[in-house]
Amino acid sequence: MLTVTLGPLTMALNHLLLLAALGIASLVGWRVARRGGESPESALFNLFLIGLLCARAGFVIEYWSMYRDELAQVIDIRDGGFHPWSGLAGIVVAALWQDWRRPGLRRPLGWALFSGALFWGLASLGSHLYGKGTALPEMSLNNARGEAVALHSYQGKPLVINIWATWCPPCRREMPVLQKAQHAYPHVTFLFVNQGESPEMVSTFLATTGLSLNHVLFDGTGQLARQVGSMALPTTLFYDADGRLIGSHLGELSRASLHKALEPFERAAAPAPATQGN
Repeated sequence: MLTVTLGPLTMALNHLLLLAALGIASLVGWRVARRGGESPESALFNLFLIGLLCARAGFVIEYWSMYRDELAQVIDIRDGGFHPWSGLAGIVVAALWQDWRRPGLRRPLGWALFSGALFWGLASLGSHLYGKGTALPEMSLNNARGEAVALHSYQGKPLVINIWATWCPPCRREMPVLQKAQHAYPHVTFLFVNQGESPEMVSTFLATTGLSLNHVLFDGTGQLARQVGSMALPTTLFYDADGRLIGSHLGELSRASLHKALEPFERAAAPAPATQGN
């Protein structure tokens, strides 16, 4: 499961876990503060924002070469580009500063951070272990000529599946990034699975936008999205050469976030270091 639907709202599972961790931390901190100490709720919210800012800053610094020519993308957090260890370091430093300035916060804030971090860590680990290694779905989809094509026919090389539609604004925005990646990563197959639209409609869209996609299939009923557990567009899935899921991305991809997601494929394709004989 990659997304959770709450009424009209569809949310990425990892985002929901993060918000749940913040809620649990606030509840625990409030209960501890009732026995003595200051309520940590405002401090927790501030730490949450500091963590997000530091995580974003760490990611931008790491992939600065891909942001320096498009500075507006630095603040466009829709690409999901965050560096967890930078965020954690920011939270730790800010929490120590809060504890030093406000001694009454130490116990409630400490317990709140511990409980929130414990929940988020265990829940994220469980979600990761559950999803990682999921096999490529055994199904066939139609190509533009109406011929059935089995997804398993793409095994043998790393595979990136982008689930998209022409009416989806973030899908349209990320298409140029994915098109360039087709040529930049020739050892990876990029497969574009359109949701619920006709080949004629997609062909018109590609012609008017000047896009050229090598592999396009059509999923008229949304069966692939249902099987992988994502009701959000765009969704991008990353499978290794054996057809095992190694990662996923919900929402728009930037050059930097796509590069990060493809790094496992780059490491796998790198030649092994030569050994010297005696």
